[in-house]
Amino acid sequence: MIVVACGLLLLVLLVYVFYPERHVEAQRQKTRLEYLHERKDVLYENLRDLNFEYRAGKFVQDDYAAQQADLENEAAEVMAEIELLEAQPTR
Repeated sequence: MIVVACGLLLLVLLVYVFYPERHVEAQRQKTRLEYLHERKDVLYENLRDLNFEYRAGKFVQDDYAAQQADLENEAAEVMAEIELLEAQPTR
């Protein structure tokens, strides 16, 4: 009885997880500016995590400096594109 219940639960769970959405076209599409703001937030969080892990002793100075430079460069590129898009008049 328990095996049948577990099998039924597994089947219901798989259908719930993998069944395609019916109204995909009704979903709202993100603009490039919204995507960039989300990316900026992720980059800042990654920088905070990197700093925390470096202070915890998980990184050596060279690795920390290289990863920090990469994240800061990407954040600068994202911020530059955000400023460019926000400076443009809205359509």
